[in-house]
Amino acid sequence: MVSFSSLAVFGLAVVSRVSATILQNGQVRETNFPDTRIDPAAHSFRTYPADAAEISYKGRWDSNYVSWWSAPGIKFGYTGQTVAVSFGNLTDNGVLVGYRIGGLDWIFTNITAGATHLLVSPETPGSSETGPVNPWTFEMRVTNWAYGVQIEAVHVAAGEKLIKLPDFGRRIEVIGDSLASGMYTTYEGLSSWAYGLGAGLGNTEYSVTAYPGICAADQNCWGNPHGQVHQWFYTSDTSGRAAAMYGDNPEPWDFKKHPAADIVVINIGTNDQNQANNVSTDAYIDALTKIIQGVHGKWPKAQVVVMSLWLGFYQSGNTYLPNSPDGWVKEIYNMVKWFNSDAYLRNPTIYDGVTRKTSRTGKKAKPFVHYFNTSGIMQHNDIGPQWHPTDVGAIKVASHLQQFIRMTFDWDLYATGPEVFHETLYWNDQSGY
Repeated sequence: MVSFSSLAVFGLAVVSRVSATILQNGQVRETNFPDTRIDPAAHSFRTYPADAAEISYKGRWDSNYVSWWSAPGIKFGYTGQTVAVSFGNLTDNGVLVGYRIGGLDWIFTNITAGATHLLVSPETPGSSETGPVNPWTFEMRVTNWAYGVQIEAVHVAAGEKLIKLPDFGRRIEVIGDSLASGMYTTYEGLSSWAYGLGAGLGNTEYSVTAYPGICAADQNCWGNPHGQVHQWFYTSDTSGRAAAMYGDNPEPWDFKKHPAADIVVINIGTNDQNQANNVSTDAYIDALTKIIQGVHGKWPKAQVVVMSLWLGFYQSGNTYLPNSPDGWVKEIYNMVKWFNSDAYLRNPTIYDGVTRKTSRTGKKAKPFVHYFNTSGIMQHNDIGPQWHPTDVGAIKVASHLQQFIRMTFDWDLYATGPEVFHETLYWNDQSGY
């Protein structure tokens, strides 16, 4: 885990300072993150403002070009061998970002608020390689779910240019909590199963609207003032920096200005089920139902995948067994069945973040809610001591979800080579050891 992860018991978010240390079972992993800060006055740049049409923003960003939630990023094509980014003062000082050329390995660096960082130069691995990705593409993602960056400008070498990249033709959204946002995985958002699902499908736009500690129900859970039944309709998350920036008036997410998701994966409820948050079964199911109705209201054509919950394992004699196997399994499954029943589909109801409204289309709706059973995917050693997936556990969840989506929705798997999870290349090719 990166040490600027929050400490939690089932999602309790107590944010520590931003740093670049990665811990593996309590041991410090050696890292060599380059210091990429430069004096822009010493360079000859062509500069694009944050609102340049050539820059594509991935995930949720507000009107000040500040990033929110898990693994938000920017992407664009460019000519030449130089890319620099100037970050505004609303950047969290020291936040770790990953960036790369094309589908090559991620490179990481810590960002200084108000500074310009040279991220691509002729010395950057791959900067002079040609094809098959053409034009050269630059992608940057924020690793941590609690911190963000503010884009002020993007620079290329004088005489070069940025190139607008067309969006991929399919989109996926993940709604969740710490399990989806990447809490306790090595590179957090960039090691989460939610990111791995979207990036691993290939040729897919993805957004991870997830934050540690948040409940489905709209109440305070582990310091989060609202649940996803409320917060999903807003640009910002439930972090302290959002409260400091917006107070009680966060920006609503403008769904009309952003393309609809084709598939929405929902994995939330672990924090609701924790007795410390005192969420009743009825309150949880009502909130989860409203989230699905909200998705259906904003994106009428989206397919929804509801995941069952997992709660870790305990040793029982000479084996391991799952904790609290009930996990609202029956309640979640019955809710999915209700959504697909004739009674609901003949009179579907949507939710706008405030009230429920009956959809009067004049014809029976088609089933759009699916159930994904997580049982049997992870074993006890795929979940860390704080009940969150390890890097390997996250990879397993992402892989199974990819196959579920492929078989259920006939989505081809297009990622055939680009790196997804960083520093998971383990091998032994020595025969005489």
